Amino acid sequence: MNKRIVFRNMEKSDFMENYANEQLAKVEEFLSNERTPIFIDLTFEPSKTREHHRIELRVKTPHYEKISDYEHNGTNFYEALDRVIDVMYYELHEEKRKQHAHLKSVGRNGEFKK
Repeated sequence: MNKRIVFRNMEKSDFMENYANEQLAKVEEFLSNERTPIFIDLTFEPSKTREHHRIELRVKTPHYEKISDYEHNGTNFYEALDRVIDVMYYELHEEKRKQHAHLKSVGRNGEFKK
């Protein structure tokens, strides 16, 4: 699993990186049975003039290619990070559910029901 955390236009924060790794653990756990290569890119980008931070999370695997980002005025990095990771986790679960539903509808299983 290739994981990269990027701090764009800001100093690297060990505390923020540790918090991000803790939050990313549930996404990593979900992807633990996925075929490799697995790429996870998390980007922090602050606003210079106001509290209008942007966080983007990209997950790319052989089965998934998802992007989750959040940018909202008045939101701190921790709230934005929690939201981005929760949305990604939800989208990965929905995609997996759709793939399993498609697999159940395709194949010989449908022929026997007729």
